[in-house]
Amino acid sequence: MAKKIIILASGNGSNAEEIMRYFKVSSVADVSCVISNKREAGVFERAKSFDVPCVWLNKSYFESNEIVNYLNDLKPDLIVLAGFLLKIPKKLIQLFPNKIINIHPALLPKHGGKGMFGKHVHQAVKDSGDSHTGITIHYVNENYDEGGIIFQAQVGIDSNDDPDSIAQKIHKLEHKHFPEVINQILNK
Repeated sequence: MAKKIIILASGNGSNAEEIMRYFKVSSVADVSCVISNKREAGVFERAKSFDVPCVWLNKSYFESNEIVNYLNDLKPDLIVLAGFLLKIPKKLIQLFPNKIINIHPALLPKHGGKGMFGKHVHQAVKDSGDSHTGITIHYVNENYDEGGIIFQAQVGIDSNDDPDSIAQKIHKLEHKHFPEVINQILNK
C-alpha cells in the first residue's frame, strides 16, 4: 500500500509540482492532498493538473486544534512543507514527530530563521559575499529552520549573480533533490 504525503504550500508551488510529478509514477507513495493557507496560491492549479485534492485553510485554522484533528484524520506518513510560510504549531510537531520536513533555499544554519524565505534569503546570500549556497532539507521543530538536517546540496555563486540568478540555481537543486530525498525518507 502506498504511503501518504501531504504537501503544505503557500505560493506558486513549483516544488510541490515536482513532488507530485515524481510520485505520480511511484509505487512507494502518493500525494494525497495539497493544503494552503493562501486562497489564491498557484499551487492549487498545479495540484489540479495532477488530480490531487486541494484544501484552503486560513491562518486561524492552523492555530486552532482543528488542524490537529484534520491532519490526524488524513493519517499522513509524511507532511512536506514546500514553500509554506506559516510556523507549524507545536501540537502538530508533537503529533507527527520526525514526519514533517521542510526545504530551505540556503545552507543552514546560515541565512535561516523567521522572515528568511525566497528573495530575502537570496539577497542575504548575495550581501554576505558567500562563494556558494544551496538547499537544506530538514525536519521541522518548534523553531524556524532549526530542525535536524536530512540533506544538503550546494552550488557555486559568483560576483555576477544577483538574487534572481541565485534563485534560479536554487530552484534547480530543489527540483532535482527534494522528491528524491522524500522517497528515501519513505523507504526507511
